[in-house]
Amino acid sequence: MISRSALTRGSQLALRSPAVAKTAQRGFAAAASPAASYEPTTIAGVKVASRDDSGPTTRLAVVAKAGTRYEPLPGLTNTNKRTALRIVRESELLGGQLQAYHTREALVLQASFLREDLPYFTELLAEVISETKYTTHEFHELVENCIHAKQAKLDSAAIALDAAHTVAFHNGLGSPLYPTVDTPTSSYLNENSVAAFANLAYNKANIAVVADGASQAGLEKWVEPFFKGVPATSTGNLNNAASKYFGGEQRVAKNGKNAIVIGFPGVALGASQPETSVLVGLLGGASNIKWSPGFSLLSKATAANPGAEAFATNYAYSDAGLLAIQISGKGAAVGKVAVEAVKGLKAIAAGGVSKEDLTKAIAKAKFNLLSASEVSGTGLVHAGANLLAGGKPLQVAETLKALEGVTAEKLQAAAKKLLEGKASVSAVGDLHVLPYAEDLGLKV
Repeated sequence: MISRSALTRGSQLALRSPAVAKTAQRGFAAAASPAASYEPTTIAGVKVASRDDSGPTTRLAVVAKAGTRYEPLPGLTNTNKRTALRIVRESELLGGQLQAYHTREALVLQASFLREDLPYFTELLAEVISETKYTTHEFHELVENCIHAKQAKLDSAAIALDAAHTVAFHNGLGSPLYPTVDTPTSSYLNENSVAAFANLAYNKANIAVVADGASQAGLEKWVEPFFKGVPATSTGNLNNAASKYFGGEQRVAKNGKNAIVIGFPGVALGASQPETSVLVGLLGGASNIKWSPGFSLLSKATAANPGAEAFATNYAYSDAGLLAIQISGKGAAVGKVAVEAVKGLKAIAAGGVSKEDLTKAIAKAKFNLLSASEVSGTGLVHAGANLLAGGKPLQVAETLKALEGVTAEKLQAAAKKLLEGKASVSAVGDLHVLPYAEDLGLKV
């Protein structure tokens, strides 16, 4: 058996070698550098953004300006070349993953795959948006069942977040991500209305192609021939009315879990207000370290009131934002955490932020920025949304520098401004227990 001392001496000698030392230096330098920003361009009339880390896998997405804010009404298939079964089998043979989802502003078709399969998946996504067949039997046998399944999964937290957006923005961004089971959709939602909406959404003026893990040269080679069949424009117009913030309160009685959302005017995509990101980091949520209550205001509040969970998020959109404090759990605990959350925000507005907590909040904001794209793919959607709004993708290095420049005074001013304006408050669950906005000391 090799002794520990011998192994230690061997390791020390190995680490002293010039080759290993040089490799270690390169590793630390790579880890310290921020993630590359997406580089925008236009290929054959299509807005494109890409970044390439030379890794073995690629994520490719078509982002269409067709989220719920653009719907004229509330509420994978066969194409002309391939059946849904063929698409699934071919993708599985290549080890790829396909995903379709929507946000309040975007409809996203995304593929994740091995780098060398870029031609196949570029062609597939182009085919899906330009040659999909919207058949009656698929709508009734598959789509309706999928809608009902998603409706059944809607919990109090999701309903509360939708309600907060509704009182904040009314129409447009106030449209729910998913209609509830009580929403009357059957009279106007069918395969024809879906096809008509797709015709409005899927055109070169209304989509962006975003790639993470592919070079611009590679995209140019395949986007140009495969997307040439996509119409340049549509014959109609989507609802492009500008967002306006209103504020207000909505309460919904519901059995089961309780939820409260406390919202304020947030920061739009591309807007330079780093203090809001730091404020979100300071409000926080669940502790990042096990067995520790964490430093953030919400993590301390939930630790003192078991049975509730809470977190803060800035929902950024092309022309508006909603800074939301989301709390869910047992009724009494939810109400107490809501009270503590507002107290904490008022303490920030009064200048009660220590230097240590500010440093931690800035570090948390930087981590949130750098990890969002890697973990959840948020960067793909935001890059596409920025291009469609006429802006440019997030510049990572510039944003990190701006976060480092946030001071306690800037944070205090940001919190004070929120409290002086109108809040958007929603409560879902046992309304006998959940507090009103007035009980929390908020203006609506």
